[in-house]
This record gives sequence, C-alpha cells and structure tokens, in this order.
Amino acid sequence: MGLSTAIAWTDHTFNIAWGCSKVSPGCAHCYAETFSRDRCGLDIWGPGKARRTFGPKHWAEPVAWNARAGREPGLLGRGRPHLVFSSSMCDLWEDHHTIDIEREKLWDIIRRTPDLHWQLLTKRPERIAERLPEDWETLCARIWMGTSIESGDYVGRANRLIGIPAAVHFISYEPALGPLDALDLTHIEWVIFGGESGPKFRAPAGWQSWARAMRDRCADADVAFFFKQSPAPRTELGTTLDGRTTRQFPTLDTMVPSVPSVPSVPSSPFPS
Repeated sequence: MGLSTAIAWTDHTFNIAWGCSKVSPGCAHCYAETFSRDRCGLDIWGPGKARRTFGPKHWAEPVAWNARAGREPGLLGRGRPHLVFSSSMCDLWEDHHTIDIEREKLWDIIRRTPDLHWQLLTKRPERIAERLPEDWETLCARIWMGTSIESGDYVGRANRLIGIPAAVHFISYEPALGPLDALDLTHIEWVIFGGESGPKFRAPAGWQSWARAMRDRCADADVAFFFKQSPAPRTELGTTLDGRTTRQFPTLDTMVPSVPSVPSVPSSPFPS
C-alpha cells in the first residue's frame, strides 16, 4: 500500500486513517474490514470504534511521490501527474470525529503536491459539500471526485457527486450487485466496473450483462470505461470482458474543473 498498489486504476494509495462503518449492501464483505481485523488484529469497524491513524512519516509519503511524478511514468503517461487514491481503508466523509480531523490534514498535503491528481472516493457524497476547504476552487483542478454505487438502489449518490466542482466526476460501480440502468451519465467522465473479490465474493446472475450494458452506454456517452475485474476470490482475476481488456481513463487534456447545472437535490434522506 502506498508507493505500489494492487488497485489497477491508480498509481498510489494513501489512507488518512483505517476503519469505517457500513452503510449499504456493497459494504457487507468489506475487504478493508477483513484485512484490518484478520491480518492486523484491529477492532476499528463500526460507528463507536476508534480509527487507526498515522504519524509524520506516513503523511510525508505523497510529497516524495510528487517529486518522482515528473520523472517516472504513471498511468497517465511519462511526465504527467501521478494518480493517488484516497482512501482505500476508510471513507473520507464518514461521520466520525477522527476522520474529520485527519481529512483536514489531507487538504494541506494536496496543496503541497501539485504533480499529483487525487482520486477521492466515498459512499457518503451528501456529506462532501459542507466539508470542503475554503480554497477548493483552486484544489479541485487536481481532484477526481467519485462515489461508489453498487446497484440501482443507490444511484441517488450520483446526484450529490456531480454538484461538487472537480476535474473528473467518476462512479465506482463495485462491487457490482445490480444493474445501473437508471444512472444518468450526462455529467460523469469515468466509470469503473468491478465484481466483488474475496473469499465470500458475490457473483449475481446477470453481472456480465450489466457490465456490457455499462460499457456500451459509456461508449455512446463518450465516458471512459474501466473494466477492473470479474467477481472472483482474489482481486485482479478475470480482467477481460468478452475477451477484451478495456481500461480507459479520462483524457487529461480535456479536464476542466466544473460543477454542472443540475436540478437541486432535496435535503431529505435517500439511500446513500
């Protein structure tokens, strides 16, 4: 984790903390919970539990990656910004005091790393807008803002996402547990499809048809489509769809930080 990563759609991963609480069916077999509990012996899952935090050495890592980004090739090409996914072991917008504190540190790191593009992913997009730093208008030029949507029951998350100014708005369609026919791709630049991985992975009947449908819809809408994996006991197994590897990224040269004009979203709760 960090300098190298098993996540195929990023160059580095950086966690502001470890630990979270579950909010929807996609969380049922959370790899981060399993890893922290079974491999590290940590009891950090659930709303009343502590979160694991890190010291100065950990927080200095992105600054070192930034220094290397201009010299070494990344997924976007040599001399282009490296991609950093934050956070794989927690949710940046969980309603937790520790996460609130650690998230504030992240803004400073983003300011100090101009050659990194930050991929921020959450299942709680309704909490983003009121918790952004004052200089977001500047920072958002290097932010890829994403939300996880596992089935059509949670497409409402996209409405919250696209209201946030960002260079890229993306959907992590993983673990894919149902079709996303109702997802409006109008203001989305990137969709990642991933079947669930792990010893208890779910492989719902029809998942291939959901993947094909999303691939084809993205092609029609000029949205980058990244097929990460099939449902499997380990990550990065079954990385082709219909015999083809499709791992597209948004075009860096066309990224313009924006907030589209979208209908207002009511403040009342919806599935998140």
